[in-house]
Amino acid sequence: MASDRPTPEKLPKEPLARLLAVMAWLRDRRHGCPWDIEQTFRTIAPYTIEEAYEVADAIERGDLAALKEELGDLLLQVVYHAQMAAEAGAFAFEDVAQAIADKMVDRHPHVFDGHEIADAAAQTVSWEARKAAERAGKNGDGERAGSLDGVARALPALLRAEKLQKRAARVGFDWKSIGPVIDKIEEELGELRVEINARVLDQARIADELGDVLFAVANLARHCKVDPEAALRATNDKFERRFRYIERRLAQEDRHPSDASLEEMEALWQEAKSKV
Repeated sequence: MASDRPTPEKLPKEPLARLLAVMAWLRDRRHGCPWDIEQTFRTIAPYTIEEAYEVADAIERGDLAALKEELGDLLLQVVYHAQMAAEAGAFAFEDVAQAIADKMVDRHPHVFDGHEIADAAAQTVSWEARKAAERAGKNGDGERAGSLDGVARALPALLRAEKLQKRAARVGFDWKSIGPVIDKIEEELGELRVEINARVLDQARIADELGDVLFAVANLARHCKVDPEAALRATNDKFERRFRYIERRLAQEDRHPSDASLEEMEALWQEAKSKV
């Protein structure tokens, strides 16, 4: 019946209830959106990751108007997954909200139970200890929880490398100073150079050694207390600014980078370094 169709005036006025109702209608088998109806947890997951990155980008740019919009897009992803789970009889949005609220209360006894904690560093230690206990509790096979359990495989590779290294460091598997970390990078570069210079190139071995180099560089970033993802994003932005400068300078002569020699572009690159 036509009266069964969703209309804006039928939606709740309260913002969160309204959003939940919108998603329920989008997934409605009779009146919903064909695209939304077809989606699954797996097909939506890439959008969830993309929206998280767009939130980070808005923060990086200091654009609060964009941040409001991107946070809405990210919230929609949470609502989307919760709606699909509710349809499967697994859990609902309210269960997600309840679970995270309970978790935050449990992990902040100094706030909600009156326990004393010295400073932010002590809170970090307490937080990690509670997370480790939670991981151990989730391990239902009777085996001791591993130090690396729970580091999601879907994380960006540099971020996952950093998290794996931090977990290992907590149980003492780490260098105490930065010197050996740099030595390790040089060692891995040497092994990569051997593979590159081999008479018969083995792409699998080159990829393996290059991965070791990147892992060692991520370890250096951790020891320097630098976020490797943020550092690489900043370098990407810097490269983009400088290369666009080369394009603009060549365009002034009605030329394209493909028309210029490498030496010409290198000279413009050095010029760009002092300007952008």
